[in-house]
Amino acid sequence: MSPLSLSKRSVNIPPFYVMEVLENAQKLEHDGKDVVHLEIGEPDFPTAPHICEAAHQALTACKTRYTHSQGIYELRTAIVDDYNNRFGLDLVPEQVLVTSGTSPALMLSFMALLDQGDKVLLPNPHYACYPNFATALGSVPSFAYTSEENGFGLTPELVSENMDEDTKAILVNSPSNPTGYVMSSREMQGIAEVAGDVPIISDEIYQGLVYEGEDHSILEYTDNAFVLNGFSKKYCMTGWRLGYLIAPLDCMRVLQKLQQNFFICANSFVQEAGIAALEGPQDHVDKMVATYDERRKYLLKRLKDIGFRIGYEPKGAFYVLADAREFGSDSLEMSRRILNEAGVAVTPGIDFGSGAEGYI
Repeated sequence: MSPLSLSKRSVNIPPFYVMEVLENAQKLEHDGKDVVHLEIGEPDFPTAPHICEAAHQALTACKTRYTHSQGIYELRTAIVDDYNNRFGLDLVPEQVLVTSGTSPALMLSFMALLDQGDKVLLPNPHYACYPNFATALGSVPSFAYTSEENGFGLTPELVSENMDEDTKAILVNSPSNPTGYVMSSREMQGIAEVAGDVPIISDEIYQGLVYEGEDHSILEYTDNAFVLNGFSKKYCMTGWRLGYLIAPLDCMRVLQKLQQNFFICANSFVQEAGIAALEGPQDHVDKMVATYDERRKYLLKRLKDIGFRIGYEPKGAFYVLADAREFGSDSLEMSRRILNEAGVAVTPGIDFGSGAEGYI
């Protein structure tokens, strides 16, 4: 039997290397090896009991049917209340689309905004999957190469220098993966001004995990924005797969049709847990953030002590992008050696683009 002919678009997409590191680490653990997991972007805290109880109650009440394609109204109301209270906005529930994690929200945003050959401007380094989403949909990832001195942050100047007539979207991420950079109010406002009529897609999944400075949303500075957020990081709900997209009202009908066709709706009883997360007590979040800050300070000191160079100390999220070029230039091979020889799983910098090669 001859091999199947698969699409070039799918065959040429690189793997998500951090997942391969995780899977190799899990295999080693299955074989009896102790592994320290520093690779995957996942809280090691449990989901709060009151959130789990809300899902349990929803299941007991048989809330297991399809919901409105944009999500149950009570959750969408809780989402806009949260944003309006924190950032002084006047969003309405009709601007929210609840998704099965934040990745579908990114996919729907790209599908709504980008035609074949259109460019989306990304920082480099960047979250590993951003350019793969663009490529898979037939659009073109275009990179603005950032500097370590600025935390690898995307600046208004870089956006201006790298935009052209084919740029149909700009993607920003703050607090950022992989650097923990937190954009200032001035930077967000500047990017919004430079972007003009070009929509900004803002990945705000790490909001709430800030140790120095303040959280901001791109929606404070422009209405021409598609905001991605969710419950995975702040509420320790990675496996629950619950996210959302906030977008301009005049775009919602298109996004709704895409959701109906490709995803139908997000998981019904998990949406009930999302309401509990937003409207319930937040002290568990505060304690978690304080613990992350203690770990951040400890990790920065110890990494420097053993020879890594830290050009930028993260102010948010839960990552350190450490310069390991003194130990080798191939970050993927380095991560394999660290896992196999030391039993520590780390993410290779190449996962985040060529600008992070040699880092872990």
